[in-house]
Amino acid sequence: MAEYARVIVDISLDKLDKTFEYHIPVYLQEQIAVGTQVNIPFGKRRLTGYVVELTDETEYDADKIKDLIGVVQKSLPIESQLIALAAWMRRNYGGTMNQALKTVIPVRERKKAVEHKTVRLALHPVEAQNQLGAYQRKHSTARARLLEALLAEGELEWNFITGKLGVSGSVIKALEEQGVVRIVRETEYRNPVGRLSAGTYECTLNGEQRRAADAVCADYDAGVRATYLLRGVTGSGKTEVYMEMIAHVCAAGRQAIVLIPEIALTYQTVLRFYRRFGDRVSILNSRMSAGERYDQFLRAKNGEVDIMIGPRSALFTPFPRLGLIIIDEEHEPSYKSEAVPRYHARETAIARAKMADASVVLGSATPSMESYYRAERGEYRLLELPTRVGGKVLPACEIIDLRRELREGNRSILSRRLTEEMEERLRRGEQTMLFLNRRGLAGFVSCRACGHVIKCPHCDVSLSQHGGGRMVCHYCGYEEPQPAVCPSCGSKYISGFKAGTQKIEQVVRERFPGAGVLRMDFDTTRNKEGYEQILSAFSNGEADILIGTQMIVKGHDFPNVTLMGILAADLSLHVGDYRASERTFALLAQAAGRAGRGDRPGLALIQTYDPEHYSIAAAKAQDYEAFYREELIYREMLCYPPVWNMLVILCTAKQEETAERAASELAGALAAYADLPGRERVSLIGPADAVVAKVNDIYRKVIYLKSADYDSLVEIKDRTECLIRDNGGYRDVTVQFDFNPVNGF
Repeated sequence: MAEYARVIVDISLDKLDKTFEYHIPVYLQEQIAVGTQVNIPFGKRRLTGYVVELTDETEYDADKIKDLIGVVQKSLPIESQLIALAAWMRRNYGGTMNQALKTVIPVRERKKAVEHKTVRLALHPVEAQNQLGAYQRKHSTARARLLEALLAEGELEWNFITGKLGVSGSVIKALEEQGVVRIVRETEYRNPVGRLSAGTYECTLNGEQRRAADAVCADYDAGVRATYLLRGVTGSGKTEVYMEMIAHVCAAGRQAIVLIPEIALTYQTVLRFYRRFGDRVSILNSRMSAGERYDQFLRAKNGEVDIMIGPRSALFTPFPRLGLIIIDEEHEPSYKSEAVPRYHARETAIARAKMADASVVLGSATPSMESYYRAERGEYRLLELPTRVGGKVLPACEIIDLRRELREGNRSILSRRLTEEMEERLRRGEQTMLFLNRRGLAGFVSCRACGHVIKCPHCDVSLSQHGGGRMVCHYCGYEEPQPAVCPSCGSKYISGFKAGTQKIEQVVRERFPGAGVLRMDFDTTRNKEGYEQILSAFSNGEADILIGTQMIVKGHDFPNVTLMGILAADLSLHVGDYRASERTFALLAQAAGRAGRGDRPGLALIQTYDPEHYSIAAAKAQDYEAFYREELIYREMLCYPPVWNMLVILCTAKQEETAERAASELAGALAAYADLPGRERVSLIGPADAVVAKVNDIYRKVIYLKSADYDSLVEIKDRTECLIRDNGGYRDVTVQFDFNPVNGF
């Protein structure tokens, strides 16, 4: 049993750094855990706080540390659950407890609530008339003007009085003190979905949808809380199944969180949910103002909304009666945090669900290898939607071999087959989507004479060509003008690989001058409403062709889109990442699924230089099982997730020798620790340069550890933290951990 507890008194984010140590009396030992709400002596006062850490060591004189007074009885506030979740994240993903707390309590600061104020007459009309006469005799014109208006209307808006009537706030307050008027104050939440109308909702689930929904609802009624994997082909109606499950849980007095992978998906998703559930739905995302975010957390905590929709951070919505967590498009890499602690929303959602007695539903047309592997092993329950709703068929899919196009003299970004099909869609009044997994005008800038690539001087990456003759580093933001000649050999044959969305837009506009064209990428969605404006315009038929990066292929439903052109299918395939094939398959299958979701059949054209690759062939056939079986063979051979688990230890420092020395010392110590008798087998590789060896003048070294047993890697993480804490030689080095990395280092 731990002897001491570290306690926070105020959970507003700017106070999380400050903890206070207390001794745990023997009679409280069994009751104290991380997250427990406790009574503490604080100076001459008695306050309430939360236990955030238990320890046997104290940083202060043990004789001067006060005892905890007791545990707050019959109280389980949502903050206790979130603090316990932070402790789970800190143990399973590394980092400090403070970093974990700042993740699960994400409101940056308390924002003053917006008040809606009106002014009412507090006197009987006869008394008010007498008072009006008194004001007129004394020439109190402002008071008389206000009282005359209130006699006519009974109640007026504060802003109308101070604006149109020209009566100051001090005059209104003076009349309130005299008992002449009463100021009515109501808190008015900033509502990011307030402009939506509920409308009407009509939907009848088909047999497959009903069986999937009923399986979860029946388990829920029986008290079974499980994790489900809902695998449904694109267009199979997964969202309708989600809503049926949510309606069932909400009818039982519980609440639901719906995670989506991209802010771009918020608009369409919220529209559908709002039509069914009205103003019991709200959203959270990083594009909202701090005030909007704060108000949504308050509404959730106070039970004023039942359903919260948003990307990864919405998982920490402070619902006190959480009953269901849904993760849509669960295969998406955006569910893995790139900030410490590097948590995955999938595992963290399951951990939170266990604490809240809730269920978890993971949905995807192309499930992650991890989720399908666990479903096969019985850890998750597999539910399937194998056909599209309404008898609609999956789009026909063809592979265009760009090598043949090049041999036959076509150097355009658009193949001849794709060009013909786009012309046909324009003639028929149908829409086309073009997908490219890149942004900006071009990729790297290189010399065709000597091969020199222009790199960022601060990061070990090439600069990307942008409009206006600029080259930009996407890691640190460094920028410089594009040179006219090669800085290495002086050749004038220096240019960029022009295959970005801006270039494609330019080509499409030139080829189809009469077509309406929209582009959706990072650069066109910088402003708060960017996503919604573009998606709304395309949905309303204001454009014929939508060009975009990954954000256009995830979950959108445009009934008039009958053609999807995938311009560089293998662009994400040959990179230094063991997940490249999985990511490519998912992108292609999801992109193809955007076509033919209405009444007319769809066609997907996949342009590639590698048509024989198994991920591309499986995507063409929309055959997830074939891809999974092939990919699993490679994962088993190379001991990669999901068969084994991986821990990456990243060492960074301003001096390369410092980072290298620290990484080598840690690798040596961990190798000896991993080889201890009785320990699960652990494979250690490195240290080595990270994929990007330098970012913003900081050098990066990595150590890779693999084991079939996740807890063995957690032990190694704990051991590493002890080595760092006990060794003063790591002061100039930052060490971070990433379990089962998604985007690599």
